[in-house]
Amino acid sequence: MKKINILFFLLSLPLILHSQGLVGAWETVTYIENGDLLKQVVIYAEKYQVLTTYDAATGKFISTKGGSWKLDGNTMTETIEFHTEDPERVGTQVSFDVDITHDELKIVDSGLTFKRIDNGSPGALQGAWLMSGRIRDGETQLRDTDRPRKTMKVLSGTRFQWIAYNTETKEFMGTGGGTYTTQDGDYVENIEFFSRDDSKAGLSLKFNYELIDGNWHHSGLSSKGDPMHEIWSIRE
Repeated sequence: MKKINILFFLLSLPLILHSQGLVGAWETVTYIENGDLLKQVVIYAEKYQVLTTYDAATGKFISTKGGSWKLDGNTMTETIEFHTEDPERVGTQVSFDVDITHDELKIVDSGLTFKRIDNGSPGALQGAWLMSGRIRDGETQLRDTDRPRKTMKVLSGTRFQWIAYNTETKEFMGTGGGTYTTQDGDYVENIEFFSRDDSKAGLSLKFNYELIDGNWHHSGLSSKGDPMHEIWSIRE
């Protein structure tokens, strides 16, 4: 029995390493006719991912899609949880072949190639998180993370993006993202796109962060200047 278990581990090791090698952030840029630079950034956390297109010069948000993912050999299968361009695809799966090296991620059919931004470090909050509560006036208000209405935040080592959506109604409520840093209890977001208000692009927001019993406590002032204290739980 022990030999069989060891053999199974050895056979699955290349797939495990391949999947772990995908975790992090990747980007590709495209110049369009008017000279604008469109940037596409995909963030892969364990099991979950998000891909977003935006104007790198103006911060204008264009589209986003994502959900869960798994890799079987060179075949990527994604289960779509949100899709701004085609909401009817929410709940469906799509499979395609990928070619992954240390520095490049290539979608075989389209030829689209992403360059690696980071490998999941150095940020302390890499992963997929769901908003699981708030603290208001000293009172903790928890929410059920299994409900269809979700606010998810996906972080690599240097990139972040939050997405608010509903898997049941296929509704998309909003998103924003950019780069982030974590140092000495400070979490700083540098916003590069914000679907509800392009003027927020370029802002840097500083928050306090603390990991308590595995939950991320996120407090400070929102982009509107309102005080906030959010609780985020790692998504399983």
